[in-house]
Amino acid sequence: MPRPKIHDDALRRRLLERAGELLSTEGPAAVSLRKIATDVNTSTTAVYSLFGGKPALLEALYDEAFSRFGAHLAAVPVTDDPVEDLLQIGLAYRRSALEDPRFYSVLYSKVVEPTKEMSRAAGRTFAPVIKAVRRAVEQGLYRAEDPEQIAMSMWGIAHGLVSLELNGNLPPGIDPAATYEVALRAHSRGWLAESGEAAAAKPPRTR
Repeated sequence: MPRPKIHDDALRRRLLERAGELLSTEGPAAVSLRKIATDVNTSTTAVYSLFGGKPALLEALYDEAFSRFGAHLAAVPVTDDPVEDLLQIGLAYRRSALEDPRFYSVLYSKVVEPTKEMSRAAGRTFAPVIKAVRRAVEQGLYRAEDPEQIAMSMWGIAHGLVSLELNGNLPPGIDPAATYEVALRAHSRGWLAESGEAAAAKPPRTR
């Protein structure tokens, strides 16, 4: 009869969850292997067995954060309306951050020097945004500008508003969800070509 796995995927996930929590709430200095192991009721031996040490743990944490975040964005359906697709990707951005705030903060923490593979993973996360913008430009809905410039400006608005919300810095009385969507739609209208204005007047699709 095979011996049961002690250092399994469930333990690996718990260690990453705790590492993400410590990093997002207390900063990089709090990410100690001994503390993480104690908090998850395991040993540092288990951490070394699963990750090989703190640098590898932090890399795995970074990879996990991008994997979760990217899955939210990639799950947005592609339709024949790239402008609305882009809005839905933006809404998925916020949902991912609110559902997984600990891992969202890891994306921008710079706790490790990104490897080439990690940079490629980050690029894959951004790919749905670029593709939607490029389709909007190619169909004449957006102005003939650099798709990456349009995509990055939208990304900046999304990141800024989400960060304000997660950190509790929005003014009292502000509806975060409504403000976020209004901002994204206003940003999108700013890039519309004349041929895209009529399409933008359509009622937004519901999800």
